[in-house]
Amino acid sequence: MTATAWTAEPGTSGQYADVNGVNLYYETHGTGRPMILLHGGLGSGEMFAPVLPTLADRHQVILVDLQGHGRTADVDRPLDLTLMADDVAALIDHLGLEKPDVVGYSLGGGVALQVALRHPDKVGRLVVASANIRSDAVYPEMLAQQGQVSGAAVEFMKDTPMYELYQRVAPRPEDFPRLLDKIGEAMAKDFDYTEQVRGLRVPTLVVAADADMAPPSHYVEIFNLLDGGLRDGGWMGEGRPKGGHALAILPGLTHYDLFASPLFAAATLAFLGKQES
Repeated sequence: MTATAWTAEPGTSGQYADVNGVNLYYETHGTGRPMILLHGGLGSGEMFAPVLPTLADRHQVILVDLQGHGRTADVDRPLDLTLMADDVAALIDHLGLEKPDVVGYSLGGGVALQVALRHPDKVGRLVVASANIRSDAVYPEMLAQQGQVSGAAVEFMKDTPMYELYQRVAPRPEDFPRLLDKIGEAMAKDFDYTEQVRGLRVPTLVVAADADMAPPSHYVEIFNLLDGGLRDGGWMGEGRPKGGHALAILPGLTHYDLFASPLFAAATLAFLGKQES
């Protein structure tokens, strides 16, 4: 994917909100039921440009640049999912939103999940795409690559859309090595959210590519924790998961193009359009 493919249509919709000591950048597109949309690591809200018109046709989409990403400058704290989730919850309050839907991909999917776990009363429905709930779910060769991410890798990143985007929009372009260091530190930490996910109270769509960073079985495992995939659904859907949860494994995609796929947009809109049971 080229850097230009990550570029959203220019506009005047960008604003900042001071939350938890972070000057958080966000953009608002479209009208309808509010949707908070959270990008992947080393990206920004602009990476959703290919699907943004589709999503914004049905929803008021609030694109957020997470701490240290895009147009949101870094602050003196680690890149921690729970801290960034609290930023998003504070933004929901700042904007006066009533239980918006929260949609996140990869890093943003992990943040979205934590928003729902930590602030369930602030979230309507949840879409978690290409995000893992155990660090050891990732393929071993990918774990090895993640372990090499640090500021020393800047030279290898200079031809990537992530680097070009950061240099174009970041308040302090020189902070890119620092972002790599923090991303590397975050990925090096072991985590397991199995028990927390088991108690998730927000209707959730688990989304993954059929060739994602972890095997499809991991996303089925998450669905199992949410009472999904344990029995026949029944003629009238009476056997579907309690709580309104769902699973989508999207064909022909990878971790690196799912977020820009019409299939991702279609699955997200279909789930968010369902009436809560």
